[in-house]
Amino acid sequence: MERARHPITTTPLITIYVRHSVGCKYEGDEFAKRCDCRKWLRWTPSGGVRQRRKAETRSWAEAEQVKRDLEDQLLGKPVASETSATKDIRAAIKVFLDDKKVQGITDDVVAKYERELGRLASFCEGRGIYTVQGLTRELLTGFATTWESSYPSSQTRSVVRTRCRGFLRYCYEAQWIPRIPLLPKITVDEAPTMPLDAEEYTRLLAAADKFVGPPPPAHVRALLQLMRWSGLAIRDSLTLPTNRIIHAGTRYRVVTVRQKTGTDVSVVLPPDVAREILAVAGTKYLFWDGKTDIVKSWTKYVIAPLFKAAEIERGGNMMSHRLRDTFAVDLLEKGIPMEDVSKLLGHGSIKTTERSYAKWVKGRQDRLDNLLEGTWRPPTT
Repeated sequence: MERARHPITTTPLITIYVRHSVGCKYEGDEFAKRCDCRKWLRWTPSGGVRQRRKAETRSWAEAEQVKRDLEDQLLGKPVASETSATKDIRAAIKVFLDDKKVQGITDDVVAKYERELGRLASFCEGRGIYTVQGLTRELLTGFATTWESSYPSSQTRSVVRTRCRGFLRYCYEAQWIPRIPLLPKITVDEAPTMPLDAEEYTRLLAAADKFVGPPPPAHVRALLQLMRWSGLAIRDSLTLPTNRIIHAGTRYRVVTVRQKTGTDVSVVLPPDVAREILAVAGTKYLFWDGKTDIVKSWTKYVIAPLFKAAEIERGGNMMSHRLRDTFAVDLLEKGIPMEDVSKLLGHGSIKTTERSYAKWVKGRQDRLDNLLEGTWRPPTT
């Protein structure tokens, strides 16, 4: 009886080669193993068209492992999960950013992740590290030492640390690295919460009315009113589209997404304030032309001179942020719950709100005051 014949499965010849960067000293030799340029694979299936793919590494040895994995796949063997040794840092960053986009994170926040992680990749490449396997605690500590020159604010450095840690956690969950390497902790120097009192805000509006532009005084006053009564940060206020102020019945409402956190915000405005703002609104944006860096120019040439003219001290805080503080503290002192104020501010977590505004909660402070005053009374006999 003739035995059944089993087909012999063969794989095409897979070749590793180098695609050199401009100016590489090995340019012209596509098999230069000592070159740090990116490695590629090519092969031609039987009777098919030549195929090419990135090896996602600059190391020839790692490209050999990618080649073996590909050979197993072409033979129909089970595909093992990608190992950390073969995951290029920039390729990992791309996957991470794609994941953020799928989550619906705003383009502005994605761009910030891209900027910070791009700096991480460049730092690593400058030290000969090209795969996520090389992300050690020592390397990350060295990277963190570069932050102070780029980010004078400890708050900003803390945010950068959070973004980098999010990427490292993603690498761990994707099983590209066996553990999450530690980043140095950042001690944040909290600026004091400095709401404007009624008299200070009146002086600020008076200074706006006398402002010598551009922009016109009415635009400057409208911005102050928007920030004071909506609690929006200066960037969100200056780049707010006109159609984000919605008029329904007798109610005017700001509906937007905070650029810093990607959090939805919906705040009702006093009708007279809303009408004042809309009176100066552009066709597409309230203040912005959609092109210039309006935040930088208004902060330097409008907000700073305005506070100076009104004789209001910065108080260790960003001047425009004092309007946001005024909005939040006014609500808390009038008994609005912390959870609701946090939502109106667009904070990602109530912990952020508590860190800045806990002492302004009326009920909590009244209780503490009563307890303290009770200690002054002489003991009863």
